[in-house]
Amino acid sequence: MAHDFPLFGDPTDPHGGPHDPSGLSREAVLAAVEARLLTTFGEPSGRAAVTFLGADRIEVLRFGPDADGLVRYATLGMSAAPMADPTAMVADQVRGPRAELVLTIRGGRDSVLRTLATFAATPQVEGLVVAPGGSLDLGSPLWDGAPFTSVLAAEPGGLVPDLELDEPADPVRFLPLLPMTPNEAGWKRVHGAAALEERWLKHGTDLRDPDRRAVPLD
Repeated sequence: MAHDFPLFGDPTDPHGGPHDPSGLSREAVLAAVEARLLTTFGEPSGRAAVTFLGADRIEVLRFGPDADGLVRYATLGMSAAPMADPTAMVADQVRGPRAELVLTIRGGRDSVLRTLATFAATPQVEGLVVAPGGSLDLGSPLWDGAPFTSVLAAEPGGLVPDLELDEPADPVRFLPLLPMTPNEAGWKRVHGAAALEERWLKHGTDLRDPDRRAVPLD
């Protein structure tokens, strides 16, 4: 795994990569995705990138803090190709779900960048289809000192509108990531994502608080 994370700044050749045989190139998709992010959040306050062995480059853009102290981190690169059903004999190079990941943290935690790049690379590296209601588990703190080791992928559309691509490609969906403590993640596996989100809502949980405690699960 080759990292070029440590320094913020404009990375060289940010959208390099092979062209899709349909004519919907990686460069075109990622340029449109970045434009959607900039339209939604404004100019990024930083960006970094990582390249995993056998996978295309993943960038993470940082936006903010805004007037409320919120910092948003968004991946750029996951949507360059559709996520393939791991049971399919042949991966479709055009059709299939496309997504990017968005994490919001009050005050920001830049050490989460590596985690987000790892999550965004899982469709390429592990053949995983990331969808709303699913979990991504790092197995260690999401950022330095975090009480969370995994995230829940929430429903898209509320924060960043879906990005329509030329047919027959599926739109790019921007999935909010909600950090979970190990106990919450275990409870979610038993009771489901909707039940956990309902419990968060019932208790007024601030999911953007980097130091929050686990919601009561009794």
